[in-house]
Order: sequence, then C-alpha cells, then structure tokens
Amino acid sequence: MALDGIVMANLAAEMKNRLEGGKIAKIAQPEKDELLFTIKNQKNTWRLLISASASLPLVYFTESNKQSPMTAPNFCMLLRKHIGNGRILSVSQPGLERILCMEIEHLDELGDKRVKKLMIEIMGKHSNIIFCNEDGMILDSIKHISAQVSSVREVLPGRTYFIPQTTEKKDPLSITQEEFREAMSSTPAPIQKALYLKLTGFSPIMGHELCHLASIDEDHSANEMTEMEMVHLYRTLSHVVADIRQANFSPNIIYRNEEPVEFSALPMSCFQSDEYQATPFESISSLLETYYAAKNTITRIRQKSVDLRKIVQTALERNYKKFDLQEKQLKDTEKKDKYKVYGELLNTYGYELSGGERKLTCLNYYTNEDITIPLDDQLSAKENAKKYFDKYNKLKRTFEAVTEQIRETKQEIDHLESVSAALDIALKEEDLVQIKEELMEYGYVKHRRAGDKKPKVTSKPFHYISSDGFHIYVGKNNYQNEELTFKVATGNDWWFHAKGIPGSHVIVKSEGKEMPDRLYEEAGALAAYYSKGRDGDKVEVDYIQKKQIKKVTGAAPGFVIYHSNYSMVAEPKLILEEV
Repeated sequence: MALDGIVMANLAAEMKNRLEGGKIAKIAQPEKDELLFTIKNQKNTWRLLISASASLPLVYFTESNKQSPMTAPNFCMLLRKHIGNGRILSVSQPGLERILCMEIEHLDELGDKRVKKLMIEIMGKHSNIIFCNEDGMILDSIKHISAQVSSVREVLPGRTYFIPQTTEKKDPLSITQEEFREAMSSTPAPIQKALYLKLTGFSPIMGHELCHLASIDEDHSANEMTEMEMVHLYRTLSHVVADIRQANFSPNIIYRNEEPVEFSALPMSCFQSDEYQATPFESISSLLETYYAAKNTITRIRQKSVDLRKIVQTALERNYKKFDLQEKQLKDTEKKDKYKVYGELLNTYGYELSGGERKLTCLNYYTNEDITIPLDDQLSAKENAKKYFDKYNKLKRTFEAVTEQIRETKQEIDHLESVSAALDIALKEEDLVQIKEELMEYGYVKHRRAGDKKPKVTSKPFHYISSDGFHIYVGKNNYQNEELTFKVATGNDWWFHAKGIPGSHVIVKSEGKEMPDRLYEEAGALAAYYSKGRDGDKVEVDYIQKKQIKKVTGAAPGFVIYHSNYSMVAEPKLILEEV
C-alpha cells in the first residue's frame, strides 16, 4: 500500500519523539529527489531519509548511509546555508494529510534567530520537499512545478505555500457525526470506497478495515446505509481516530507465503486468517525499510528472471501444442487392431467369396460375434486382406513412433515445468545462475561465446533445522535436487517430494536416529510449500528412504523413480525458519 495519512501520523509521532530539540549535523542529497539528514539529539544520532521519488516516495529513519555526489545540488546547498546546524523545534502533520512539517530554528547572517519550515509531501507522483520561510513563502523546492505543469498550484520560489484541496474531503480527526452522515449519504459508491473518497488520509485498505471492524458489507452503497449502520460505522471510526490521537500505533507487515502484501500502522483484523501472517515492528521506520527492501528484492528478481520465464513459457506452450497433436495422432492409431482382425478373418473366410462383393459378414472368433467387413469389390479376398494388413502395419509403425514422441514430449514438459517451479522459488539473483545454466545445457538459451567465463555458482539449497534438531535441506533447482538426493543424502536419510507435480527434493538427514512424527509433518510441509501446489490448501507428498530412489536413465537432472513409498497430505506452509 502507499503511505496513507495514518502511516504518516505514525511517522510524525516517531519523528517528534526522536528529533524535537535535536540539531541538524549534516544535510546530503544522494539522489536528485532525495535528502538524507543526520540529526544529533542528546546522545543519539539519527539518519532521516526523505525521498520525493515519483515511483517510491518515502520518509523513514535508517542506519545505512548513502554516498553523496562530489558537488552538492543547489537545493542541498540552500538547505545547508539556512538550516545547517539548525535546531528542530517541532514536527507536525496537518490533519491526516500525507504531509509532514518540520519547523527549524537557526541564526541568520546577523545572528538573529529565524524559523524555517520544511514541508514533506508524500503524494505519489506529486511528492515534493518544499522549503519555506516562517511566513509560508516558498524559498525553493526539490521539484519545481510551474503553472504549465499544474493548474492547481505552482511550487516556485517566491510563491505562497498552501495545501491544495483537489477534492472535498473531511478531516477524520475533527469530523462530527452529523458531518460523517452527510458525507456518506451524498455518495452512491460502495461503503469501503466512500470512506477513502470522503475522509482525508484514508487508503482503500483502511476503508476495508473499518467495514470489517464494524461488520458492515463494504460493497453496499453508502447512501443506502441504515441509521444504525451509520452510527456504528462512525463509532468504529472514532475508536480508530482515538488511537491515532493518542499515538497508539502498532506497525505491522502482513505476509503471505513469505511475500509482504500489505503494511499498516494499526492492527489489521481483515487479514486474520491462516493464509496471512502479521509481523509486528517496534517502529514504523524499520517497517518501511523492511517492507520496501523485500518488495524491491522480489521485484528485482522478477525483472531479472522475466527473460528466463518467457523462454520457459514459450517452450512450454510449444510443447503443450505438440503434445495435443501427438495424442490426436495416437488416437487415430486405435483402428489398427481392427484392421488386423479384418485381414485375419478375410484369410480365414475369404474362400466363401466369389468376387465382386462389397462386404463380408462372418463370425469373429475373437469375440464369438458376427462382424461385417467392408470390401473393395475390385479386389480379391486375398488382396483385400493384404490391404488391411498394410493399413495395420502403417498404423502400428505410427503408434510406435508417436508413443515414443509422446514420451519425449512429456519428459520435456515435465522438465520445463520443474524449471518454472524453480523460477517461482528463486529469491536471489544467484539462484537464477544455475537455472540459466540448465536452460543453456538443454538448448533453450544460447551458449556462451568463446572466451566468456562460466559464472561462479554461489546459490545453496535451503537449510532448515527441525523442532527436534534434525537437518533438512531443500533444493532450489534441478541441479541442487540432483546433488541433494545422490550426493548429500545417504541410504537411510529420508526423501520427500510433492506427488505428481513439479517441486523441490527435500532431504532429512536421519543420522541413524529414529525420526519423530513431528519431523515427517515439518518435512512434508516444506515439500508441499516448495512445489507447484504451494497455493493450494493441501498437497499430497510422497516420502521414502533415499536408498529406494533411482535416477531415470537419460533424464534431466533431478528426475527419479521409486516404488513402495509412503504418502501423506501436508499443508503447504513454512513452519520452520531458514538457517
């Protein structure tokens, strides 16, 4: 989600607590739309990152530093001139706007105390950092907005700063019950949508949360709410507002399958299910840094793997079409046995024909039923029999060839689907190296040019330790699956794999000990999670001792056969932490 007014209120409270009374020690501008303040307050030193990036506007405290350009940009130089060594008097938020105001006291050229304001606007692509004097006149901004760019407000030196009112929204911190009723009754939009359309600082997810807390159908039209529903919704809003006023925040990230899907400054009851996991954070800054770092990692990996995914998907679609055509060809060969019977019966009963007949009705001694055989009246019984045997032999050859082709196509599909599954669980760039090497080995990706070095493989299998102290290893790709099963695992170790679908090999090192039931459940859950069935509720998992596993001759890495295995049903989820 974007930074809404409630998250900004949490940030304002955090900045107020850490920065008020502090002294600005350093101002840097590492990017054209980004500032990094170093502020000393009593014994603490804080780094505050402010980004007005159109793609990812952010404000948070960070422990990491960023390299600044050799020559500071003009905006940075202006800030250093006016508020370098300045003291932060206050941090505030107007209403629930996505705006923070830092009031900074400093000494001018004559040694007199002056106050400047730094307005931090986090509004998506309209985000900006605006530097004003104490009377609200703009001295400069990190982005200049002229009348040609925006008809709503100019952001240029010498202009008066004001907060643009583009829509008629009410301040949730001061709205009365009557104003709330009037605002909600004036729109036919669904209640969830009406909440964020009519209340400043509310995001769609907060509209969803309010409806959930009030047990109201969010898709119901706002202007059709009953009086009781209106009162109950307002009271629910009042409880949320009370938490905001008292700075009673609970920053948390909502995860689904290890991927962050949402974050909030308040508890999110609408995500309370087994599908989601909420992780609390001590500060909103650590939440934002963690959330966007994880999002950036996932986005970067998906971008890096997009070419590989396209290659795999194209090859899969081609093989799916080929497989369908081959199955149709195979179905056409089902007539071959009928033609063989026709030929044999004509050799047996053909003496009854005198010539010129178009059919022969006789007893089929295979079924003990009468059968009618179509004939070419221009051919003798022997010639008709030969014609049917020729058809049989042709279809038999086709059957044998197509059966082999189907087997090879199915192997290729299974291989490509296993590569696709490996791409789904890749978390780091180095995880993609082995996948690309495998695609290169099997001709899906062009080989390296002469002289190009083979990349160093640094990706390792996932490693978990069970609740009872057993080591569990999970392959990230076919090469790792092969190595785990045939090099890492010994005869009495246990092997787990999702039944009948692409997935990782899971190896449990038994070390000659008897394994408790809980360990089977934990390993089975990992095998289910690291498979194509991870989005389902349940996955069937096969497990067997490694000594019963055999490699498929000539097959791609990671493909095995086994018999007399055990099976279990597991829920695909991570119940262990990676080592």
